[in-house]
Amino acid sequence: MSVSSDGGRTLDPRGGTLEAATSLETIFAPVRSQTAFEEAVDRIGTAIRLGLLPPGTRLPAERELCAKLGIARSTLRQALVALGQSGHLRAIRGRGGGTFVVDDLPPAAPPADDVLDRWRAMWDHRIALEVGVAVLACKRARPEALRGLGELLSAMEESLHDFATYRQLDVRFHIGLAETTENPRLITVATEVQGNATRLIALIAHPAEVLSSSNVQHRRILSAVSSGDEGATAREVAEHLRGTEHILAGLLPQG
Repeated sequence: MSVSSDGGRTLDPRGGTLEAATSLETIFAPVRSQTAFEEAVDRIGTAIRLGLLPPGTRLPAERELCAKLGIARSTLRQALVALGQSGHLRAIRGRGGGTFVVDDLPPAAPPADDVLDRWRAMWDHRIALEVGVAVLACKRARPEALRGLGELLSAMEESLHDFATYRQLDVRFHIGLAETTENPRLITVATEVQGNATRLIALIAHPAEVLSSSNVQHRRILSAVSSGDEGATAREVAEHLRGTEHILAGLLPQG
């Protein structure tokens, strides 16, 4: 680990002096293009949380990070902004500047019981349910219901800096998809799944960049459902939920 002129630490490009060099090579390996933004948040957030990027560490230059992660600079910047908004990174301008891990990470809400041990199992349940619900919605959703879902997404666009409102609308959108199936059992389970997801999501920060990206995915889901394309719908829902899973993995506090 070398030290920058302003006291911040930066990664030693020669390796050898950084104890977690091998782990960092994994952290900065190429990501999947479908969830590039979310995976970048996951990789960097996890490295910060685990201490692989200690407080004061300066991240590699954007060009180097883009090459390592295999993503566009705009995608990387979106991820860095999100981590800055969540209180994990800070940007310093001028000579000796760059993007640094903050000295004091934001306080984390205390996790409930064993939630951090079982959250991935809960998320698997959500993916399995919501992919199936959306596929059914392709054939059962009435035009007026689809218009109502579109209005929810427009309202969410206006609530990117008001997480409480955004989350309420987000829940209504996902339960609304279940309601289009007109299957009471699925609506009940979808409501339960959203309750579990809300308790989990409450444990992380909610950067506006993440909410905006999520709503773009919502619009792709609605477009696929409206077209009646079951395959495209399943893919869009799965990618949306995998993206959120990456955000959770990157920002959840340690147990």
